[in-house]
Amino acid sequence: MAEAADAQRALANVLGALALVVTDGLGRSVTDDVGSVTDAAALSALAQFLDGATVDRVHQVLGLTPSGAVRLVDRLEGAGLVTRSPGPDGRSRAVRLTDAGRQRARAVGGARSAYLSGLVGALEPAEVDVLRDLLAKVMAAVVGSKDGGAWTCRLCDLTACRRAQGECPALNAAQERSGSAGPPD
Repeated sequence: MAEAADAQRALANVLGALALVVTDGLGRSVTDDVGSVTDAAALSALAQFLDGATVDRVHQVLGLTPSGAVRLVDRLEGAGLVTRSPGPDGRSRAVRLTDAGRQRARAVGGARSAYLSGLVGALEPAEVDVLRDLLAKVMAAVVGSKDGGAWTCRLCDLTACRRAQGECPALNAAQERSGSAGPPD
C-alpha cells in the first residue's frame, strides 16, 4: 500500500514538473507576436468561439477582473487587433477581431501547435493512443473539480481535440458535471 502511494506521489511530482516546463515553453512560443499569454489566449478564444462576445464574457472566459478585461481589450484595440461595437444590449460592447487580429490568432495557434507537437513527436502511434486516453482521464478530473476561474479551453485548438465529434475530454467532463452542452469552463 505504501509502495503504491509512493509511486503515485512520484508520478504527481513528475507531472507537476512537466506542467511547469510545458507552461513556460508554451508561454514563450505563443507570445512571440503578442504581449502576453493572456493576449494570446484572448486572440485564440476570439478566433475560435468568442468573436463578437461582450467585454464581460471576455473577462469570464479569461478569468480576468472586469477592469482587467477592459485593459486587455484596450491594449488589443490599440494594437489594431480588435474593434469594439455595440453589444446585444445598449450598455455592453462587443469585441471583434480585425483582419490583423485573425492573422495574429492564426500565428498564436500555429506556434502553440508546433510547440506541443514537438513534445509528443517522438511517440509511437500506440503510445499516442495510450497517452491521449490517460490525459483525457486527468483532464476530466481537472474539469470535474474546477471551480471558477479561466476557461480550460481558452487557448485550445477546438478542432484538434475533435470537439465536434464528441471526443474533447474537457467538454465531455464539463457536460457531465453540469449537464449542459456549452463550452467547457
